[in-house]
Amino acid sequence: MSRWNKERRLLDHEHSSFWNHRLQEVEEPNLMRTIFPYTEVARIDFDYKFVMPDPPEEMLLTDTTFRDGQQARPPYTVRQIVDIFDLLHRLSGPKGIVRQTEFFLYSDKDKEAVAQCRERGYEFPQITGWIRAHAKDLALVKEMGLKETGILTSVSDYHIFLKLNWGRKKAMEEYLGIVKAALDMGIIPRCHFEDVTRADIYGFCVPFAIELMKLREASGVDIKMRLCDTMGYGVPYPGAALPRSVPKLVRAMIDDAGVPGDLLEWHGHNDFHKVLVNSVTAWLYGCGAVNGALLGFGERTGNAPIEGMLIEYISLRGTTDGIGTTVISEIGEYFERELRYHIPPNYPFVGKNFNNTSAGIHADGLLKNEEIYNAFDTGKILNRPIRITITDKSGKAGIVHWLNSRLQLEGERAVDKNHPGVAKIFKRIMEMYESGRCTTISDEEMENMARRYLSELFVSEFDQLKQKAYKLAAHLAADLALSEEVRSMDPERMEPVLQKALDNFPFTQFMYVVNLDGRKITRNITHIVDRAKYADMKLDEDLSNRSWFIEPIKTGKVFVSDFYTSRFTGAVCITVSVPVFNTNDEIQGILGMDIRFEALAKMEQDGEI
Repeated sequence: MSRWNKERRLLDHEHSSFWNHRLQEVEEPNLMRTIFPYTEVARIDFDYKFVMPDPPEEMLLTDTTFRDGQQARPPYTVRQIVDIFDLLHRLSGPKGIVRQTEFFLYSDKDKEAVAQCRERGYEFPQITGWIRAHAKDLALVKEMGLKETGILTSVSDYHIFLKLNWGRKKAMEEYLGIVKAALDMGIIPRCHFEDVTRADIYGFCVPFAIELMKLREASGVDIKMRLCDTMGYGVPYPGAALPRSVPKLVRAMIDDAGVPGDLLEWHGHNDFHKVLVNSVTAWLYGCGAVNGALLGFGERTGNAPIEGMLIEYISLRGTTDGIGTTVISEIGEYFERELRYHIPPNYPFVGKNFNNTSAGIHADGLLKNEEIYNAFDTGKILNRPIRITITDKSGKAGIVHWLNSRLQLEGERAVDKNHPGVAKIFKRIMEMYESGRCTTISDEEMENMARRYLSELFVSEFDQLKQKAYKLAAHLAADLALSEEVRSMDPERMEPVLQKALDNFPFTQFMYVVNLDGRKITRNITHIVDRAKYADMKLDEDLSNRSWFIEPIKTGKVFVSDFYTSRFTGAVCITVSVPVFNTNDEIQGILGMDIRFEALAKMEQDGEI
């Protein structure tokens, strides 16, 4: 049949109600060995057929930072998830360009994170789930009250035959069964076509999509499909063949399976350095949404970087649509500060050298007019003013600019060119060039000189760790003091809770509770290896003269001591103590903890904090 296209002023070919692509059951998996030889690099073949770009009316992003992104790093804490969710909301803008974000739902922490993010009350990004194609997983989505969930529906023979030990018919039956179950529960299903770039497109994927569209028509529910380039095999090249051609994959779903473009998502991986260009290509050929993660975090080589896709969106649409571009810089700072993630200096938009140059001639041009070598107004768009690399031509003014920009010194904290340290740095730089140097001074060199001559501007790593130790210990103690068991002041109820906390946080070497008379009412809560060392610390011992007891009694606040050497273990420690309140908010005792600083520092070094 045909339908008039008023934009193109031609008749468009349209398939009849449901096209004639049918499931092709096969006895052996089609692993396409001429394209995917495995013992060699995968091939890219061409069929020399060209399809035309046809972007969707609305190009959107969806986020997988809390799902795929967590498979590439230590799990986020609930607080970190909420913080990042806030940043995503601000980044997305009022139109919700980052329309949705997906969550795991399996652990208590996952559920708490979903609950706290929902309490924010944001319209965007919408919160969705992710599950395997199991009925019991679907019950989790219903339990959490989510309207939509992704469902893992693997489509390549690699997965259907080699992982699941099924045939194509059984796979389709299982997938359609879980989709119907979701519809019966009032949940919008989003089928994730895993490993689609190694799949038999017309032998399984298109027939499966057609069946999903039949269910859509019968139910009136917009069933979504996510095309998952699980191994990063997708290619954007004109004339490339299926299953690797991104344009042909998208058009096969739209033209041959009858899937509206606004129900299609693309989910790419960066195994072959193509994740961003493939994602944009999916948009250009009609895919309504692209799935990515902040800073490209994702399994193995990662997913499409949300921030990069947003910049590309602006480039393609010619408008920001309210996207909070300056939040991109805040996200980079959060990942480095809070998550202790080292962003490569040359990483686009958030790397420290993104709008910097190490070429002397470039630096000279930037000083004359920043448009010569700056990609765009990074100060306005990203809140990242351009930075000048230091040379012998920079002078004291250039050094001061570098220091204040690099160290974010403003107002009274800002350095001026009369500072003696600036003169010493300038003298050292000139000595290097007089000795024959012809390259620019790197940021690392500048920072080393700044640390030497202006040490008062820097917080040492030791100081940072000390602050982290204070905050962590105070937070842990405060949480424990709020538990019902500790508030009961009943040693039999308190001691198991304290022992569990000590076991979970091995940098804690000793825990105890004293009453208002300063008498210890709990036994010595300590590690088995240290138990004998505390033999002299008796039950009912009077500790009322200790500062960790006196200060919380006087102030009602958490107290953290300075460093000291433990007389029991000989370790460098800090003590944190916190009031224990009754139901009338009256102090009834003090909870104390001794923290072994060396153990805390080791956990920090190993990335466990």
